[in-house]
Amino acid sequence: MTEEKEDKVSPDAEKGETGQETAEAGEAGTATDKKVEELEKALKEANDKYIRLYADFENYKKIEARNKEELLKYANEGLMSDILTVIDHLELALQHSADNKSSDSLAEGVKLTLKELKTVLEKHGLTTIDALGKSFDPSVHHAMSQIESEDTDENTVVKEFRKGYMLKDRVLRASLVGVSRKPSGAGKPESEDARDQTVSTVEKREQLQSTEINEEE
Repeated sequence: MTEEKEDKVSPDAEKGETGQETAEAGEAGTATDKKVEELEKALKEANDKYIRLYADFENYKKIEARNKEELLKYANEGLMSDILTVIDHLELALQHSADNKSSDSLAEGVKLTLKELKTVLEKHGLTTIDALGKSFDPSVHHAMSQIESEDTDENTVVKEFRKGYMLKDRVLRASLVGVSRKPSGAGKPESEDARDQTVSTVEKREQLQSTEINEEE
């Protein structure tokens, strides 16, 4: 009889143990949730960092590809620039030989050579800049002087001192040009007429005032 009493556990003790187990389980669940949140946060930060690094690397590849393309595109720029001097000399020789009939055969040979040279250079992207008759464009023209002209609009290229050239879409050498402007005396007669009209008006006004004074006297 005594042993049976000792084996029995009171209801209050059982409730206490159950409550303690529930509290411990709740604390464990909270800790697990917190750890999961920390892991998710760390994963998100790592993913964002990876995306940024990937984007930076892609931009770097595009920039390098563009630089490589530019390098290949204008690799012979220095050579082209040096050859322009040769072209200038050949064209100058043709100009001087134009008045010398005895050198016609030589001039013809120079002309053919110059034509062939330009054809080869055009295949590699060299083109002549149009200047004469065009509106002055500071991006491709370099003004050396201003030339008075009544028949031409202002800021029009009327003289070309040296040809300019483009290498593909880049200015290799700007054209040296003379730009038109209106004569400095233009518009002077109109100014003199206006001045004469003003003087005449003043004189008439003075005469009228003098007449009015005489009448009052």
